[in-house]
Amino acid sequence: MKALITGASSGMGRDMANYLASFGYDLIVVSRDKKKLDELFNDLNVDVKKIEMDLSITDNCIKLHKMLKNENIDILINNAGFGDAGNFSETSLDKELNMIDLNIKAYHILTKLFLQDFIKRDYGRILNVASMAGFMPGPYMATYYATKNYIVSLSLAIYEELKRDKSNVKISIFCPGPVNTNFNNVANGEFSIKEASPKYVAEYAINKMFKKKKIIVPTLRIKLGIFLLRLIPYRLQLIYCYHIQGKKLGVNKKWFYHLTVLTNIIKWIKMLMDIVWQIFKLLFVIIYKR
Repeated sequence: MKALITGASSGMGRDMANYLASFGYDLIVVSRDKKKLDELFNDLNVDVKKIEMDLSITDNCIKLHKMLKNENIDILINNAGFGDAGNFSETSLDKELNMIDLNIKAYHILTKLFLQDFIKRDYGRILNVASMAGFMPGPYMATYYATKNYIVSLSLAIYEELKRDKSNVKISIFCPGPVNTNFNNVANGEFSIKEASPKYVAEYAINKMFKKKKIIVPTLRIKLGIFLLRLIPYRLQLIYCYHIQGKKLGVNKKWFYHLTVLTNIIKWIKMLMDIVWQIFKLLFVIIYKR
């Protein structure tokens, strides 16, 4: 058994690799940070191949596939990526184009090429790491949110195609909320809500991937958030996200009355959902014991 993980030198990628190794998977770990790669995965009882490569360069994505075409990879985890925060008219164009190359083009190329290999064997798993951001527009992080929207949309479409073809190849989309990684340092911002442990979310994602879950969302808070997004019109999503990201950046904007009302409504809905969830769990325990 063998797994390929991109963006494996830190955070969730590193913890996903370690967790897969505990199941006996040999690892192929990819990162552009050679120093970090050299320091990691040296005490695992599995074979580990370390590849230093910048996947924001399109030719490198194709080169990586050619290098590994005969490795019989069972799992592909597309995890490499980064974000940036700020007013769209002021953020760096070069950084955004690099983000698009890594967050979209690298995912697209590797998913397509390895999917073709998996389909020929009629087996394989793909885990594309997206974000809660993939379900809405994101003022002050416009490009990052757009890249994650692309990954969610692409992966859902592939999922349906595989399902209709009755394929044994499976694809899952991992959509966490804030995670305690190096993301903030690269994105020039701070999360405004509590961050989850990268080890916890990484193991959660792998476990759900093995269960062939389509959309994987860790923590009840983020599950409720994504559920509510399906009920809230785009205009209200924009207002709320504008507030959240602006607060994260320390942007001093006047709070409008309707924004305060929206925030309170969401808090009340979350409270109601918490109550419903507790009742559901209680009923499940009662029924199960019978």
